[in-house]
This record gives sequence, C-alpha cells and structure tokens, in this order.
Amino acid sequence: MTIRNPALFALMSIFVLMVGLQATALADTIDVQDAYVRAVPPGQPNSAAFMRITNHGDEDRALLAGASDQAKVVELHTHRMEDGMMRMRQVGQIDLPAGETVVLEPGGLHVMLIGLTETLAPGNRVTLTLDFDDGDKQRLSLPVKRIEPNPMPMHQ
Repeated sequence: MTIRNPALFALMSIFVLMVGLQATALADTIDVQDAYVRAVPPGQPNSAAFMRITNHGDEDRALLAGASDQAKVVELHTHRMEDGMMRMRQVGQIDLPAGETVVLEPGGLHVMLIGLTETLAPGNRVTLTLDFDDGDKQRLSLPVKRIEPNPMPMHQ
C-alpha cells in the first residue's frame, strides 16, 4: 500500500485511535464485583443474584434488566417495609449514581431469578446478562454460593 498523503493518514490514524479509546472508556465505566447467586435446595423455583456495581463515569446510569438461561424470568427487586412487614417488590430499574457503588445484597436490592431451569447448588455457575440504560450489556458467569441465614434477634 502506498501512502500518498502522510498527514491525512496520520490524522485518520489518530481519529481511529481516539474513537477506540473513547469506546473502551465508556464500556469500562460500569464495573461489577463480588457477584454471586444464592444456592437453593432442589425444587426451589427461585433464587437471587447479589453484587456490587460501581459507576466510574461522570454521568448517572441505571441497570434496567437481566437475562439468564437458567431462569425463565429475571427481574430487579428490592425489599420495602409495608404494613409493618418486609415485602419484596419489583423495581423498574436500579439507579447507579455517577462515581458511586450500589450494593445488591440479601434484604435489599437484588436480581431475582424466577422459574429456575436447574438446581442451583454450591459450586455451580449461573450465566447472567445485565442490560444498562445506554444499551451496554455485561455477560457474567456467577458462582453459586450457600448463604447462611442471619439468626433472628432475640427479643427480651
């Protein structure tokens, strides 16, 4: 290949490099850490995924949905106090404020796996795809872990 205009070639090379770096920077603004799925006994139809999601970007973002081959339905949920009882409720999205980490944990925000297609035993893995508000998708392979229930506080 003969380069007839070295200045134009250099300018185009810089442009391609900048676009590539910008795309990489945008893709790296959301970071998922410490993700896992709760182990459930055989026959249990539902489970949940928990994780920490950090938005390293300068703009607020949101987790909108999820999907998994190991569940018929994936929903975003939280727990709310209603009529003196904690109740699980579906939410339309999980907000990810700029520069902050949002924790999805038992008793709080979580990703619900409904209609499991297989038993989730410790040591197994679950594939989960997270969909974000900018169209980005992250495909994760999460370990299945046993979660010991917190003991009920003793009232005296």
